[in-house]
Amino acid sequence: MARVFSGVQPTGNLHLGNYLGALTQFVELQEENECIYCVVDMHSITVPQDPKLLKEHIKDIAALYLAVGVDPKKSIVFAQSDVSGHAELGWILMCNAYTGELSRMTQFKQKAQGKESAPAGLFSYPVLMAADILLYDTDIVPVGNDQKQHIELTRDLAIRVNGKYGEDTFVVPDGRFLKEGARIMALDDPTSKMSKSAPNELSRISLLDDASKIKKAIMKSTTDSEGVIRFDIKEKPGVSNLLNIYSALSGKSVEDLVKSYEGQGYGNLKKDLVEVVVNAIAPIQERYNQIRQTQELVDILNDGAERANAIAEKTMARVKDHFGLGL
Repeated sequence: MARVFSGVQPTGNLHLGNYLGALTQFVELQEENECIYCVVDMHSITVPQDPKLLKEHIKDIAALYLAVGVDPKKSIVFAQSDVSGHAELGWILMCNAYTGELSRMTQFKQKAQGKESAPAGLFSYPVLMAADILLYDTDIVPVGNDQKQHIELTRDLAIRVNGKYGEDTFVVPDGRFLKEGARIMALDDPTSKMSKSAPNELSRISLLDDASKIKKAIMKSTTDSEGVIRFDIKEKPGVSNLLNIYSALSGKSVEDLVKSYEGQGYGNLKKDLVEVVVNAIAPIQERYNQIRQTQELVDILNDGAERANAIAEKTMARVKDHFGLGL
């Protein structure tokens, strides 16, 4: 069986972009692979966090993992900070990464834009992400398209270290990316991806939003003045985004949707999409509410950390031996 690793930061409620971009892959992959799914809480502290809220958000994300269908009997679910190998391997990889390649990371340039100085963790977190992946001898990394550059860095670091310290030091992973046409964009600006950090709450549909908020976000979503429902990402990004969401959640092809709405206005499309979205996430919300405040969730995370540590310790023993660390 191939080994799969992926993780999500505990920095707010997950949205449809997260769900359709990564979480649906989590569920699919666990059927035929050995899957390790992490709440990457150490990544979240690259920016200031309220400690009490962060602890709650860790459990929020873990509960959402389970709510979308991740099975803790088939997959390992845990918090990153409960496995010390992440930070330990992060430092070893940091000593083999270069400032030039880190300074070219698109997400760092975006987050640091206009600032005279930025936290060092914000600059170096792609190396910690590489450590997250390489720590588990990962074969496949299911992520959104915006993470391609980070997967490439991970592969580069693995290949570089293998060349210096032995070809069996690290498994070189492959990314599994969502098809570009199904990328979920912001409702208020369909030229930008949907983001949980965007200031406008109506720019996204979060998995725990109630029906009224979902309706408001969709009905206010940006379209265009043409009034014709057709799929054209360049010319009609707003309408195309709504069609992508509709298609991904309903299982109907975009082509069939366009045909079914021929001659109709955007209002009908939006009204029907509200129903599709509400119905699609209702089971997720029900399962989340069942498990979020239970001891079962804590037990699952503790068990996951124990299982993850068992794998990580073997990797670290091999890596340290190759690097000449320890006795």
